[in-house]
Amino acid sequence: MSPISLSLPSIYSSSGTKNPPPTDFIIGTWHVTHSSLPLWKNKRNVNITYTLLPPSSTGVQKIDDLVQYQSIDSEKIKSVHGIDTPTPGVPGAWDWRGKGWLVIASSHWEVLGFGHGDDGNEWVVTYFAKTLFTPAGVDIYSRDKGGLAQTTVEQILDALKEFGVGVLTDLANGVFRIPQN
Repeated sequence: MSPISLSLPSIYSSSGTKNPPPTDFIIGTWHVTHSSLPLWKNKRNVNITYTLLPPSSTGVQKIDDLVQYQSIDSEKIKSVHGIDTPTPGVPGAWDWRGKGWLVIASSHWEVLGFGHGDDGNEWVVTYFAKTLFTPAGVDIYSRDKGGLAQTTVEQILDALKEFGVGVLTDLANGVFRIPQN
């Protein structure tokens, strides 16, 4: 496997993602297999489906963002729906706004890195800025519900720690596996 290369979140670097993923790489369903976000602690089968929306009249390419998950002890599928708008001047970053009753909620997220494992499975590492409702956090996405090879996960966490930014090291140390079944 080639070495994992991640970018610093824009809060720590003015350059944004050095090599943002093409939009078509992001589109589709991703399984959130690892996270530092406490809201996923008692959840399972967390997945996010990104769907390209028609460009706005000003040419802005937004993405429909549908998160689905189950509580550990429930068969009921819950969802959170929003729209992602590219963050001006920050490649690989989006500003999320909830739909429906969640229209009051918003967040900022960025792709720190992406790639393919030796097994061909695609992965993405995202950073979520702190909001009124959640602390800052990182997620690891996998196209395959089974997740990434443990060595890939370890390389991603090591790459986060190598930045030498205490907050990112703490987030990497707090990452846990989200059950997928």
